[in-house]
Amino acid sequence: MQVTAHTEREDAGLNLLDLLAIMVRHRRLLVAAPLIAGVCALGATYLVTPTFTARTTFLPPQQQQGAAASALASLSSIAGLVGGAPGLRTPGDQYVALLQSVTVADHVIDRFHLMALYQAKYRFEARSTLASSVRIALGKKDGLISIEADAKDPALAADIANEYVTGLRALTGRLQLTEAQQRRAFYQVELERTGKQLALAQTALQNSGFNAGALKTEPRAAADAYARLQAALTDGEVRLQALRRSLAESAPEIQQQLGVLAGLREQMQKAGQQSAPQGDVDYIGKYREFKYQETLFDLFSKQFEMAKLDESHDDTLIQIVDAATPPEHKSAPRRAIVAVTTALLSGALIAFALVCRNLWRRATEHPGNAGSVARLSAAWRRTR
Repeated sequence: MQVTAHTEREDAGLNLLDLLAIMVRHRRLLVAAPLIAGVCALGATYLVTPTFTARTTFLPPQQQQGAAASALASLSSIAGLVGGAPGLRTPGDQYVALLQSVTVADHVIDRFHLMALYQAKYRFEARSTLASSVRIALGKKDGLISIEADAKDPALAADIANEYVTGLRALTGRLQLTEAQQRRAFYQVELERTGKQLALAQTALQNSGFNAGALKTEPRAAADAYARLQAALTDGEVRLQALRRSLAESAPEIQQQLGVLAGLREQMQKAGQQSAPQGDVDYIGKYREFKYQETLFDLFSKQFEMAKLDESHDDTLIQIVDAATPPEHKSAPRRAIVAVTTALLSGALIAFALVCRNLWRRATEHPGNAGSVARLSAAWRRTR
């Protein structure tokens, strides 16, 4: 009975007391080996060139100046008719994407001759190395964009972080100027065309017998409202064309503008059902056409002036909060963390090896495993 109980205990494998016994038996090895490994790892860190990290933060523009934002932000005349439009999203994510663009990366690479510094044969290799040493993040709470750059030279790390902001300014300046030029040319053509239509409508209205007495007897208010609706609808369609020049059809700005146009068409349909007396149809129609062209000319004039203003002004909206300066202390390697981590990992590996060795010894000494051990030994000898 005692032999059976002893055999069952051996078959059960190692228990907690057995593990403790193994640890105590090899306590010197479990203490000395990790300490030696930790000291060696600590010494190895002194052979590694230290890395320095510089950090800069800046505040991106709070309002986009692009075609989509400019068109939607200037819906004041239409917003009064259809109830306004919701605000646009923050441009922070867009500026982060621009900072991660190939254009900005190449600007930094060329500025500091990083292909030679990184010993890169191809430009894509230099971009990859630069991307791995730079971290760009957008603060979710404060809205600030931070740029962290790693380099072996503290001054170079600070210069790279600051140069990313310079490259962003140059890129956004070019994009903004090109987009403003396109908008200015687009609205200039629309303004000239509308000016000619306004002159023709004015001549037709004067030839219809326009006089002060007619204005008192005809439904001038209804005609003015209808003309404003029609002008707002045309202006909205023109802005939709401007948006489609730079945005995809599924963009939220496009969908928002389509909703605005749908509301205007519905109001146009209701206003068109209100007819004037039969004898005044010709006069009212020409008066509506004149007011429509006049209102449309005024709307396009405002858009044209806004495009000219955007084209002439320089982008100074990127405000630096903290400029990068050469760091005084290295960021890597972290010697204490490396030494402690190496010691702990080596201690865990040694303890695992000791437990495995003890289990193997018990398995080979057990009578029931003699055949399996013999077959395993024979197989091992054949593979050597």
